[in-house]
This record gives sequence, structure tokens and C-alpha cells, in this order.
Amino acid sequence: MRVLLKMTLDCSPDAAWRALRSPSVMTEVAFPLLAFESLEEGGFPEVWPGGPHRVEVRLAGLVPVGEQEIDTAFEQHGDVRIVRDTGRAVVGPMTLVTRFRHSMAVSPAPGGRTLYRDQLEIDAGLATPLLWLAYWAFWQWRGFGIRRMAPSWR
Repeated sequence: MRVLLKMTLDCSPDAAWRALRSPSVMTEVAFPLLAFESLEEGGFPEVWPGGPHRVEVRLAGLVPVGEQEIDTAFEQHGDVRIVRDTGRAVVGPMTLVTRFRHSMAVSPAPGGRTLYRDQLEIDAGLATPLLWLAYWAFWQWRGFGIRRMAPSWR
């Protein structure tokens, strides 16, 4: 099943691209619903390099829900820049998700703004509809945070 977001952000495509590659932005837009803590030596990098990154996930910042591998790759096709995450849950209840594909794309929009597209595809067998509802709600929260923060990304 898919969760989709599409919106115009009040920032430049370059600023949005920097933000999408920032672990601190990921943690800010997820909080307080979810909190992420790096499990790698030295903590989160300033900018995601490509490849896998292990994190602990906590519901409301308090209740551990497991560990996840965020596996990033970056692409550019003309004016469109894409972050892809093909990670997976490695510990905890989210290991029910057998397919996790997340992509975020930014491209120029009129007036120096940014067209932001965000797509998540998940599969968890019979649990997919229930998990889809939780992911959908979380994606709406993320979208609200991204829209709210975008003007500060200049």
C-alpha cells in the first residue's frame, strides 16, 4: 500500500534538498510522535551519506518500538532530486513490514518555491491495512512539520 504527499514548500529547491539530507530535520519533523536515536558511533552525521544507518525508534520519545536501518541513496534526474530509503526494521514489531520503499523528491516550483513529493510503499501481509493507517497518520504529521519548517531552510 502507498502513502503519498505532494505539496509546495516555501523555500528554494536547494534548501529543501539540504533539509532532506539532514538527520536533524528527520528527527524534528517526526517529534513528538516518534523519536530516532542513532546507534552508530558518533551519532547522527550532519548530512546523510549514502548507505545504511541504524537507529532506535521510540514512540512519543519514550516507548521503544525497535530498531530500524535507514538505507539512503541519492539521485538526480534533470531538475528533480530524489532521496530513496530502502531500509527495514531489524528489531521489534515493525519487522512485520516486509517491503519498505520511501522516496522524497524535490524540484523547482514557480516563484522560487519547491515542489515536494513523498511516497512510501509498505507491505506487511495481512497487517498491511492496519499499519497503513498508522503510517498514513504519521506521514500527515511529517508533512505538517515539513511545511511548517520549510521557510526556515533558506
